[in-house]
Amino acid sequence: MTFGDLCTEYLRTLKEVPINSKRKKNAPSTIEDRERIIRERLKPRWGMKQPLAIKPHEIKAWLEAVQDGEGLENSTIDKIRRVMSLVYRDAQAKSLIPLGEANPVKHVHIPSSTGYEAILVEPGQAFSIICLMKPFERLLTTLIAVTGLRIGEVLALRWKNLDKHRHLLHIVSNYVRGEWCEPKSNASKKPVVIHPIVMGLLDTWRKTTSYGGDDDLIFPSERCKGKQPRVPNMLVEDHLRPAARKVLGDWIDGHRFGFHNLRHGLASFFVEAGVDLKTIQNSLRWADPSILLKTYAHSRTEKRIEAQGLMLDAMGLNEKTARLIQ
Repeated sequence: MTFGDLCTEYLRTLKEVPINSKRKKNAPSTIEDRERIIRERLKPRWGMKQPLAIKPHEIKAWLEAVQDGEGLENSTIDKIRRVMSLVYRDAQAKSLIPLGEANPVKHVHIPSSTGYEAILVEPGQAFSIICLMKPFERLLTTLIAVTGLRIGEVLALRWKNLDKHRHLLHIVSNYVRGEWCEPKSNASKKPVVIHPIVMGLLDTWRKTTSYGGDDDLIFPSERCKGKQPRVPNMLVEDHLRPAARKVLGDWIDGHRFGFHNLRHGLASFFVEAGVDLKTIQNSLRWADPSILLKTYAHSRTEKRIEAQGLMLDAMGLNEKTARLIQ
């Protein structure tokens, strides 16, 4: 049995539909990403080798060579490492290889930190961007900016998911890479509170759209006669980025920028506004509140200077007393 055989077996498991309804199948994006890594990375390099003959130092040297040769981020290399480890773990679970030390990836340590920092969109900038869009895109972007909903969740919304009386949106589905799937996690399934102003905007949209039935999508594709949502990438490239470029400047062209930046901006705004952690966690529907500090909360330079100023005031260090330490 070769490592390539283990990859084939793992992909079969990855695509299985659980018999038990309490276990959800893997998201299309997860299957696609891991399948690509196996097809383009793991099989060409390790496919013909016996799995127990592959050594940790060989894997580490290969990962470092790939990173250096292609200039990949630490997080990308770590993802390749994790998929390779999953292949071994699946084989161990099926008794195809021994337990214990048969997984060499356990001993391969690759830095996973990244230098990426999301472009923050401040509230005033978000409104300026929204005002440069057409009605359909204006409402969709407003909903994301004020709720932190993911683009796939918004595109999967139907009018029957909207509870006007309790001001809630029920998140029951997700639309990712052209396929319907479940929300990202159990925490993501929690209903989202909708402010009366936004609820009014949605109500007005329902009265004007051609697709206002309970089972209709809130944001459907006219080209597909309302049967499918709009394409996320096209919404970003044709509408969001051009509007953001006018507000934020041409410098964003060299950076990742999409609807998720609005989610980052909302989280950071909540922190700066002094919103309590539990409210932030529930609003953005995280299972673990620590993700706020790890990923989503960003501090602007002005805020860091302001915070430093608090320390200077407490010390009594100002323009007059600064001469004492010159």
